Amino acid sequence: MVNHLLAEFMGTALMIIFGVGVHCDEVLKKTKYAGSGHLFAITTWAFGISVVLFIFGGVCINPAMALTQAILGMIPWSYFIPYTIAEVLGGVVGAVIVYIMYADHFKESEGSIDPIAIRNIFSTNPNLRNLPRNYFVETFATFVFLTSILAIVHGYDSMSPIAVGLLVWAIGMGLGGTTGFAMNQARDLGPRLAFQLLPIKNKANNDWQYGLIVPGTAPFVGSILAAAFVRFYLHIY
Repeated sequence: MVNHLLAEFMGTALMIIFGVGVHCDEVLKKTKYAGSGHLFAITTWAFGISVVLFIFGGVCINPAMALTQAILGMIPWSYFIPYTIAEVLGGVVGAVIVYIMYADHFKESEGSIDPIAIRNIFSTNPNLRNLPRNYFVETFATFVFLTSILAIVHGYDSMSPIAVGLLVWAIGMGLGGTTGFAMNQARDLGPRLAFQLLPIKNKANNDWQYGLIVPGTAPFVGSILAAAFVRFYLHIY
């Protein structure tokens, strides 16, 4: 159990280092890759997750995936809450590591970068706020994401890290333009909490209402739908 929790913690932290790190690269002043755009960011998220899976194997790195696996009997229910805690803490620590790496660039960006853009380095937020529609998007994206991962692992286990990376890339490009495709409480709430705690000046409101409602709960709804789909339609697991 301890090794599993360490893998979930470290795997989530590494995922966030890649993901929040690329947003720092893209948003902050005087980085090597400032202004590189969404394709650069989404590709880094995708490749980063592939790297995590190559290193740590079949980790969840996502409370929604942990819930799906518990429903399907792939992990014991007793693992679900410890996994979730380890993953969210990994998200916090990964974001703090990124802040330390880019502290000079955060300082350089004070007063010249929109505080909301700084906040959005850490967490997902919609450009057009419509909570019911945002909730649907995150639920549906998570459903597609988790269903696809389970199908990939079932049929092509040895290629799953690369295939999951391509899946993240495709979902980011096709479904990510509205909410930023969190699909994962540890990806959003961990770095959001880190942003709350870090000594960043002139912070925008952290928008906990959105964070707790949409990326906080919608992925769980998507995970339940994914578990039902793979069990009763795909007839796997």
